[in-house]
Amino acid sequence: MNMSEQSKKLIIALLTALITFAIAFIILNAVQAALLGIIVLLVALWSNEALPMAVVSLLPIILFPAFGIIDTKTTALNYANPIVYLFFGGFLLAIAVEKSGLHRWMAHHLLNLFPKSAKGVIFALAFTSAMLSSLLSNTTTTLLLMSMGLFLSTIPKIQMRYLLAIAYGASIGGIITPVGTAPNLILLGILGEHSLPVVPFVQWVVMVAPLAFVMLGMMGWVLGIGLANEPSHASESHPPLTPPQRKVLTLLGELMAVLLVNAPIRPYWNGLGLAEEGVMLTFGLLLFLPQLNLLDWIEDKGKIPFRIMFLFGAGFAIAKAFSDTGLADTTAQSLGVLGTLAPWMIILAIAALITFTTEITSNTALISVMLPVIYSFSIQNHFDPLLFMMVATISSSYAFMLPIATPPNAIVMSSGVIKIKEMAKYGMILNIIGIILIVLFAHFYWENFI
Repeated sequence: MNMSEQSKKLIIALLTALITFAIAFIILNAVQAALLGIIVLLVALWSNEALPMAVVSLLPIILFPAFGIIDTKTTALNYANPIVYLFFGGFLLAIAVEKSGLHRWMAHHLLNLFPKSAKGVIFALAFTSAMLSSLLSNTTTTLLLMSMGLFLSTIPKIQMRYLLAIAYGASIGGIITPVGTAPNLILLGILGEHSLPVVPFVQWVVMVAPLAFVMLGMMGWVLGIGLANEPSHASESHPPLTPPQRKVLTLLGELMAVLLVNAPIRPYWNGLGLAEEGVMLTFGLLLFLPQLNLLDWIEDKGKIPFRIMFLFGAGFAIAKAFSDTGLADTTAQSLGVLGTLAPWMIILAIAALITFTTEITSNTALISVMLPVIYSFSIQNHFDPLLFMMVATISSSYAFMLPIATPPNAIVMSSGVIKIKEMAKYGMILNIIGIILIVLFAHFYWENFI
């Protein structure tokens, strides 16, 4: 990006923020209008990349106190939210998986579980992408698997569907664990801020994994429509586990065992009471022990996505400002008419709103803004906020129509074998299926846990 283009994008973002402030000032008080203007500025800069993500994410520490929204200390504390360290520990484990090559071993064995026909490979790639994305970032997963999707066929129509299976699988799989994608972590942070019980790791998986697997099945079926059962390239043989891979796999197994034992199963077992943020960080730091020798700080620190950690901090700061300025309550009051609807209709409205809005904006920024609003709306109308907040969070990961909706969509679009109209066609179908499934699971299944 040349300097003039970058300057134009910066000017456009500033003008958009000023126009938003001017319009909001007519309706809201000065502080709330300033907050809206700053949020629009941040979202615009995150979207057009006029400034680096990390720089934009640190702006609230300067802008919020400058405009009297919340003070510096209150703003900065959000960048040390315990959820940030949950992510940090999880990403250290992800770096070890990638560095040791364990992801290739996992992908090979997962691919071999499915038939070698074109339809079978679609399911295999989707399932593999989902499983890896529940541990790695969906961006990393898509980058790792894209070359495999292109290799497994030479027919452009089939390559296109393979790549869509990888991208969509990464988005679907990110919801399986609390650390799979940014909106999940934003939800956990906001729950802690409002002194609500944080969903334990194991309970999260039990609640959400069935939805993800059904969605994977529906996605594979949609992408497989019209494909002949022609054979595809067989996956290559893979050597046995190396010592580093075995160490990482053992550590992951031990982590899951600790999380399982730590999870309460009431009224029979209250769990160990360990903070999951501390557990995840502990296992991440164990990777640096000389006895394991899996990570080296000097060699591997460049792979740690500090910019994403700053992004989380910005998200928590936005949510805090939304609550403290009363803007969340004001917005929730404007949604008061929804309070007269049946709960399943409210769930449907939230799922549809978030799913389609995420197509054109960052899901992290959107969830940071919407979760405080949904919390206030729930409290004002005497609903349990966790169910509606969970619906919004999961819906923000289920945007399949446009390249800008999610990083996986953008990555596979860069391959040149997918046209926007093809992604939009399949994505629209999957958006609707996702909304329906989220409503059904939330109304008939999640309510048993919440």
